[in-house]
This record gives sequence, C-alpha cells and structure tokens, in this order.
Amino acid sequence: MGGRRKITTIIKDLLITGIADKGKAVGRTQEGKVVFVDEGAVPGDVVDIQVIRKKKSMLQGVVKEYISLSPQRIQAPCRHFGICGGCKWQNLDYQEQLEHKFRNVRDAIQRIAGMDPNIVQPIRGCTKQYQYRNKLEYSFSTKRWLTREEVSSDVIIEGKGALGFHKAGYFDKIIEIDECLLQDDLTNQIRNFIRAYASDHDYSYYDINKHTGLMRNLIVRNTTKGDWMLIVVFAIRDEDRIIPLMDAIKSEFPEITSLNYVINTKYNDTIYDREVITYHGQSYIVEQLKGVHYKIGTKSFFQTNPSQAEVLFDIAVSYADFKPTDNVYDLYTGLGSIALYIADKVAQVTGIEEVAAAIEDAKVNMELNNIRNAYFYAGDVKDILNDDFIQKHNKPDVVITDPPRQGMHENVIHTLLELEAPKIVYISCNPATQARDLALLNEKYNILKVQPVDMFPHTHHIESVALLHLKSGL
Repeated sequence: MGGRRKITTIIKDLLITGIADKGKAVGRTQEGKVVFVDEGAVPGDVVDIQVIRKKKSMLQGVVKEYISLSPQRIQAPCRHFGICGGCKWQNLDYQEQLEHKFRNVRDAIQRIAGMDPNIVQPIRGCTKQYQYRNKLEYSFSTKRWLTREEVSSDVIIEGKGALGFHKAGYFDKIIEIDECLLQDDLTNQIRNFIRAYASDHDYSYYDINKHTGLMRNLIVRNTTKGDWMLIVVFAIRDEDRIIPLMDAIKSEFPEITSLNYVINTKYNDTIYDREVITYHGQSYIVEQLKGVHYKIGTKSFFQTNPSQAEVLFDIAVSYADFKPTDNVYDLYTGLGSIALYIADKVAQVTGIEEVAAAIEDAKVNMELNNIRNAYFYAGDVKDILNDDFIQKHNKPDVVITDPPRQGMHENVIHTLLELEAPKIVYISCNPATQARDLALLNEKYNILKVQPVDMFPHTHHIESVALLHLKSGL
C-alpha cells in the first residue's frame, strides 16, 4: 500500500481585511473563520491561500496567488523590504496603516474589555514615518542570509559573512544591510565604514555556532539634540585589532560624542553584565523632552521614538489633569521618563521599576534636572506596592501605569482596586492586555476614553492611553 497522500487545502478569493501581530495579514472565509496570512499580503488584496496550519478557531496560510492587488498598496522605499522583516507594512499606505491599528484598539476594547468602542479616540500618527528611531542594533555573522535572487544567480558572494539584522526565525543568519531608513543616515555611514574596515583589514566575523571570530555587534544610538553613541562589541580580547579600529572610527566620525567598546566572551549577546569601556567622549548621551533632560547611558532604556514619546506623555498629562497638590504614583516607571516629565506639575511623584539599573538612571536624571519631589524604588510592582508603601507615601490622587506587554499582574490590579485612587492613566503597548486589565478595573472605575498613539510606523505595534475615573459613591 502507498503512503497516505497529503491533502492541500486552498482557500480561493480571500479578501484581506486587516493586519495582526508579526506582520501577518487577516481575512475571513465565507464561513466566517479567521485566516492569518504570512507576510506579503496587505488589506484590500484578494488572494488564493494555501493553508499550512489548521486550528479549531483559525487557519494560517501563505499566499499562493494574487488575484487582485489592494488600491492601498504602495512601493516600499527600502531596498531590503520583504527580506529584512523589521518593517512589515512599508508597502501599505501610512494612513491605511493607522486605520488598521485604530481598528485593532477598538476591537480589543469591544471584544475583550466588553466596552463601548466609541470611547476610542481618533489615532495620533507620526509626523515622521522614517528616521524616527534613536537606537539600532546590528550583528556580525559568518552566516549570511542569501536572497532567492542571490541563490539563483551565477554571482559568487565573497566570504558569505554579513553585518546587519537577524533574519526572522533564524538565530544565526544575518541579512546584509546597506541602508536602513529608520534612523538618521549617519547610522548607515557608520555601519558601512566599519564593514569596509573589517574587510580591508581581514577582521573575522563572529560564528555563533563555533563561538569564534572577533566582530560581534554594533549598537548605534542618537538623540534629537545631535548626540551620537556607538558601542562596538567584540567576541575576543584582541587590543592589537580593537584599538586601530576604534581610532579609525574616532577619526572618521567626529559626530560620535560617546564612543565605546565591550568585550563579550559569553555565549549570549547581552552586554548588561559586561564592562563598557568608553574610548572617547562621554559615557552617555543627552536627550531632551520639553524642558526635561535625560542622560542615556550605554545600558539605559529610553523611548525609541523620542519625538512621539513627547506626544504620548502630553496625552497622559492632559488625561491626568494634574493639580499642584497632587500625589502621583508612577508604576513601571523605567528610568523615570514620565515621572520626571510631570514633576513640575505635581506635589510629589513616586516611581516603581523592577530593573534596578533603570532606577539608578532615574536618580541620576532627577539630580540632572534638580528635581526634589520625585522618589524611586527598585523592585517588582506587585511586591513594592503594598500597605507599608502606601502608608509611607500616602494615598495617590493619580496613578500612572505603563506595564510591559503582558500587562499588570493580577495582584497589582487587586491593589489598585483596594487603593481607589480618583484617577488612573493606563499607558499600554499591547491593546489586548490593556483591554483585559480595563475590564477588571471596571469593577470600580469608569473607563472614559482611550487614545491610540502610533510610535512605530510600518509595524503592527501601537500604544494606547486610557483614562479611568473612580466611580462615584465609592
């Protein structure tokens, strides 16, 4: 008897109607079943889909044939689009991107939170759709990702090493990047210069499988004030090669105000437990949002889109409607970016953040701005926000919370319900977990409005700010 034949399911004439996580497009079959489509299709396309995965509630597939193309399709400006994967929606008109992000927030509020979707305000888009990032990280690898065109051509690719971004789904394959449009063009000049220098001087690239090679990572950061930081990560200590390269970078790019390097001999790429050596300039760069200055160190976290962060913070300030006498808690404060931003508007603000290094940054920036009414604590919010903390810092008039993608821990939700602060401003980078938490907080709070804010054009990511008022009579 022959083996069982694999049955291939084709869905014909599927209209793509939306966007989802990780660059997937969304459509529905005539029977109403949700279909997630891997990269390529955009809303408005009509496609034939080959199903690659079936679940009870959904299907997943790939485009087999385009029947008709969306009128919202545009030509992606990046030469690496479709290969790199960092920008999933460059081929979709930006206003259309905003519309679909807005729908995703509305859908979460209606479907998950069970609330009136009309509380969702019109989305705030970015004035800059390119060169909006202030940080990019590049990797060296002996294993270069080859495009279909390169594989099928007769051109011999020398070395086959690469400096660029990881191919999605591959820990060891790197896409050679000549130009990225998401950061100021100086990042391209720096990266390409280092690549050329390494090639000319026969510097070896890192092999993640063998744990060999010299050149490992580059981290490039900049600020709206014109500061530039470069961190070059080497996999082995070889000062005879490291120093000449650092000298060459220093000479070629006087714009770099913080030039650093790291020796990372570990198997993972993180440098948070490694010494950062400042080779030239300062060990930090400085950003400014309105009147507040922020020192950003080599290991600091900061909002990746600073111009739009100002928009986000201003919405939070507007929603909170602070009074000079207000006592404010800032949960998941990071390096205190929001707490310091609002300090001159309130009597006192107290921030809690799990990452201890971020709290150290917050204290440095508090001193930098001569702020005396801010207090910061390192630890998990669910552990720090307890009766002793509340007794010490008094009941808040306003709580600002900006949790990670997984949302707030159920213990934090419970504490907030017991605390009964008059106002909560909930900032989120995940509409689904925000909606889940809002549904729980709705026990004692009216959710008045939700403001979506696009921080990352050409991706599925969206931030949203919700305003909660304590119900009367409580």
